[in-house]
Amino acid sequence: MTLDLPTLKAQLGKDQRLLGLDLGEKTIGLALSDVSLTIASPLETLRRSKLAKDLESLKALAAKHAVGGLVLGLPLNMDGTAGPRVQATRAFAASVDKLWGMPLAFWDERLSTAAVTRMMIEGDLSRARRAELVDKLAAAYILQGALDLLKKS
Repeated sequence: MTLDLPTLKAQLGKDQRLLGLDLGEKTIGLALSDVSLTIASPLETLRRSKLAKDLESLKALAAKHAVGGLVLGLPLNMDGTAGPRVQATRAFAASVDKLWGMPLAFWDERLSTAAVTRMMIEGDLSRARRAELVDKLAAAYILQGALDLLKKS
């Protein structure tokens, strides 16, 4: 079920974490919060395949890391409108709800990949290394934004 962030936080059990997702066409970047919901850390990048297999992989990771909810990046256009990628992300969220039932919240991910890429360029990472890291770092950027908002509320 799709919730707002404070409601998602309220539904978490003791010592449960949030899993951040940067949903791409070919990959899903993943990041994990700590149990105090303060710090987001890059976890891994999943290569996308069939939806059912993607969800099974996510379920296994969620069980392994005591995840109680998901924060899914919502790729709005720069003017705030919803384009085809937003529709695909909302469809993915509906599938999560139907096939898994894990509660989730959306987070505006505009410029997350650009910000992470800029940071890696400033850190002088090679193009190959940036390609390897960008999705999970973008997921951490998305999740950290949500965690920072939760700390203020």
